[in-house]
Amino acid sequence: MDIVLNSRQCELTDRFRGHVEEKLARLEKHDHRVIRVEVEVAKERNPRQADRAVRVQLTAFSKGPVIRAEAAAEDKMAALDQALDKMAGQMRRAADRKRVHRGRHTPVSVGRALADAHPGPDADSAVTDNAAAERRVGPIAVTGDGPLVVREKSHTAAPMTLDQALYEMELVGHDFFLFVDKDSERPSVVYRRRGYDYGVISLDVT
Repeated sequence: MDIVLNSRQCELTDRFRGHVEEKLARLEKHDHRVIRVEVEVAKERNPRQADRAVRVQLTAFSKGPVIRAEAAAEDKMAALDQALDKMAGQMRRAADRKRVHRGRHTPVSVGRALADAHPGPDADSAVTDNAAAERRVGPIAVTGDGPLVVREKSHTAAPMTLDQALYEMELVGHDFFLFVDKDSERPSVVYRRRGYDYGVISLDVT
């Protein structure tokens, strides 16, 4: 695995370079296909940003998708460790998805989960009793057991290009990313398809 270090507004000591090589070597246990990792270290000139004085960005190139992670902290070592933790998490999630696709792990179905929640001969009566009760989960009126999980989230975001959305999706390590297209001004979702392709869904607001 090749390691390329770049810096902006700061100097990288031999000790730090050795620390980077030692830390990055651990990534291979999460993804042995990594060919090259680029490390960019940038120093924040604004004295008010002392707690985020150094930003480290990692970009891993392999036979699969490009993986990026970044973090900011008071010093280079701390920022590097945080960025590495994020990248390792992304690689672990990617490895878990591969195991699921290859049939090594079968997710529990909703039916099975409900059956396990109400075992025994009285299961039918328990379901009947739950079906009679109505509750509200967010804006939805729920009867019985479903839906099992409803969670609302609201984010503030500026419009961005598709390239930026792809970068953000890789950065957070998700299989999709919701954004407002800067060119069309439409709500859009970029998502990961099978293999290394991506898809985009946009909404025409009427």
